[in-house]
Amino acid sequence: MMDWTDRHCRYLHRLLSKRARLYTEMVTTGVLLHGDVPRHLDFNEVEHPLALQLGGSEPADLARSARLGEQWGYDEINLNCGCPSERVQRGAFGACLMAEPATVADGVKAMRDAVSLPVTVKHRIGIDRVESYAFVRDFVGQVSEAGCQTFIVHARNAWLQGLSPKENRQIPPLRHELVHRLKHDFPALIIAINGGLTSAEQVHTQLQSVDGVMIGRQAYHQPWWLASWDAEFFGLADPGLNRDEVEDTMVEYMERQALNGVPWSMVARHMLGLRHGQTGSRRWRQVWSDHRLKGEAPRRVSQLARAAMQAAVLA
Repeated sequence: MMDWTDRHCRYLHRLLSKRARLYTEMVTTGVLLHGDVPRHLDFNEVEHPLALQLGGSEPADLARSARLGEQWGYDEINLNCGCPSERVQRGAFGACLMAEPATVADGVKAMRDAVSLPVTVKHRIGIDRVESYAFVRDFVGQVSEAGCQTFIVHARNAWLQGLSPKENRQIPPLRHELVHRLKHDFPALIIAINGGLTSAEQVHTQLQSVDGVMIGRQAYHQPWWLASWDAEFFGLADPGLNRDEVEDTMVEYMERQALNGVPWSMVARHMLGLRHGQTGSRRWRQVWSDHRLKGEAPRRVSQLARAAMQAAVLA
């Protein structure tokens, strides 16, 4: 999720779940080969397991970018074939690549030849108004022949014209059953599902038909849900986290980041959903979002936010 799942966001999410696999925002091959590599690839060691999601279509560029990912210590290289934005389409990658499975297969092979990491693909079930299961089945079949063993499938079509990226997450209908068919037809592959899943019950239901579930915006807007995942889905003991402790740890992280010139607001924006569902959470969120407080130390802002929340509880 571009501009969302940066390293500060992922640091928060790793505090909440030790086992969930985290994915970077999509990083294009162009910015890696011609831009500031540390800016785009730096991460905190606590984020493992961590996948680098690439956007690109030229096999040689993908191979070079995958090698950079391996050198920086990522655990997986993921190729984005699902983003429908016009900007991405102009770069000839993202969801429009689903119309060119041979190109995707060449990119996958080039990356697999370049690195020892798993190379995975994230994609849609179709593009535009083509709703034939055969389309996505043949895409997965051809790309898997290049050595890709893991496919993360957003269970909606991507309409390349006429819809915004936001509308592409809402208007094309969800068809989870097509992802289930992929698992049935390719039992040796790892098939994970994405799209429209917002509760533990839904996740458990999907895991009866596929190998994994990817959660995107729901996890971002309500990150506290992640605090239950290790016990709910991985069988680990409940870590007994509480939101005050998580906020305190994030404040300490903000203080460390400030030494590198990172404003606390760049970190805090990712935790605005931390207290979703608690009484007074709106007031807490308003304080952390108040641009007038940017000159204050993050610890002071946290104190003000909790005081505002408590006042709302007592009102």
